[in-house]
Amino acid sequence: MRYTLVVNDRKPKHTQLQRQVGVWGAVFMGLGAMVGTGVFFSIFLAAQVAGPSVILATFLAAIVAACNGLSSAQLAAAHPVSGGTYEYGYKYLTPQLGFTAGWMFLIAKSASAATAALAATAYIVVFLRDWLSPTLPDALGVGVLLAILIGITLIVYLGIQRSNTANIMIVSVTLFALSAYILGCLPMAFDSGGEAFKPFFKDGASGVLHATALMFVAYTGYGRIATLGEEVKEPARTIPMAIVTTMTATSLLYVAVAAVSVAIPGTSGQFTGLQRQAAIVDLPGLVPIVTIGAITAMLGVLLNLVLGLSRVLLAMGRREDAPSTFAHIDPKHHSPQHSVIGVAVIVLIFTLLGDIKLAWSFSAFTVLIYYSITNLAALKQPGEERRYPRIIQYVGLFSCLFLAFQVDVRTWQIGIGLILTGLAWHTVAHRRRLAETGKAD
Repeated sequence: MRYTLVVNDRKPKHTQLQRQVGVWGAVFMGLGAMVGTGVFFSIFLAAQVAGPSVILATFLAAIVAACNGLSSAQLAAAHPVSGGTYEYGYKYLTPQLGFTAGWMFLIAKSASAATAALAATAYIVVFLRDWLSPTLPDALGVGVLLAILIGITLIVYLGIQRSNTANIMIVSVTLFALSAYILGCLPMAFDSGGEAFKPFFKDGASGVLHATALMFVAYTGYGRIATLGEEVKEPARTIPMAIVTTMTATSLLYVAVAAVSVAIPGTSGQFTGLQRQAAIVDLPGLVPIVTIGAITAMLGVLLNLVLGLSRVLLAMGRREDAPSTFAHIDPKHHSPQHSVIGVAVIVLIFTLLGDIKLAWSFSAFTVLIYYSITNLAALKQPGEERRYPRIIQYVGLFSCLFLAFQVDVRTWQIGIGLILTGLAWHTVAHRRRLAETGKAD
C-alpha cells in the first residue's frame, strides 16, 4: 500500500539548516566518520574470521562501498536535504521503505556510536593506567565514558561550524598516527618474507565473505556527507567530489594498514589490534602515538555519528515519524539541538549493553539493509538526475543484500524482527494521524 504522510497544518513550519560546509570540510567529515572503529577495531574482528585474507576482504568491502557511495552521491546531489536515505526512500520509493531506512540508520549507527564511545573509553583508561598509575580504579571508566558523551554532545549541540573545526583537528591527529604506524611497520613487514600470509585463506570463501560484511561497516562513513546534505555548499558539486575523495583515501589507508599488520611476524596472520602490533615492532614512541591516534579516531567517529544521527532524527521529526519536537532548529546556532540531545540519550542506552563485538555485528546487518534501500532509490531516479550507470546501483544492491546474511544467524534474525517492529509502529502512528486530521487514504 502506498500512502502520503499527513501533517497537521496548524503546526509551525520548521526552519532549514544553513549551508556552511565546503568540499574539504565535507571530506574531513567523511574521513572522521570512516577512519576510526574500522581501522582500529573492525579489521581486528575481520582478521579473527578470515586470517590473512582480511586484506582481500578489505578490498572487496571497498568495492561494495564504492558502489553504494556513488549511489549516495547521485541521490544527494539531486536531493540535498538532511536525512540521507530516509528522505530518498520517501521521495523515490515508498513511505514504508523510507521509514525503514531511517529506523535502520538510527539503530545501526547508534550501536556504532556506542561502540566508538566504549572503545574510546577503553583506550583512554589503558593510556592513563600506563602513564599515570596501574592502580587507577575501575570506576574511572564510567567517568571517562560520561565525559566523552557530554563533550561530543556539546560540540554538536553548538552547531556545524564548531563540529567541523573540532573534526578537522581530531582527524589530523588520527591520520598522523596511522601514517606513523604504517611507516613504522614496513621494515619488519618486508623482512618477514611473507610467512605470516600462509595459509592465506583461514576459513575459505565463507570466512572472506563474513569478514567483508564486517569490513563494509568500516567504510560507510561516507554516508555522513549525504546525511548532512542540507548543510553542504553547492551540494551538486561538493557531495560527489567529497564522497569519491573520501572513499579513495580511506580504501588505500585500510588496505595498507591490513597488509602491514598481517605481515608482522609472530602474529600467525591474525593480528590483535594496532597497539599490540606496534609493540611487536618495538619502535620508540610508536605505541603511545598509535594509542593517541586510536583515541582521536574513536572520538572522530562518535562526533560524526552524533552529527549524522541527529540530522536523520531531525528529518524524521519533520515527517512526524518521530516526535515533532525533534524537528526544532535553534535559530542562533542553526543546530537541531533537541535531536542532538535525543541521540545522546539513545547512544548512552546502547553503551549500557557493553558488548562491542555484538554491537558491531548487529550494525553490519542493519547498515547493509540501509544501503540496499539507498541503491534501490538510486535505481528509481529519472534520467535527468542520473550521474552513474545503473550497473553500479545493481552491484551495490545485490552485494548489500547478499552480505547482510553473511553475519551470524542470531544477528540478522534480531535485525529482521526490529524492522518488522518498526514498520508496525509506523503503520499504527500513520493511522492515528489520519484519525486526528479526519482524512483518509
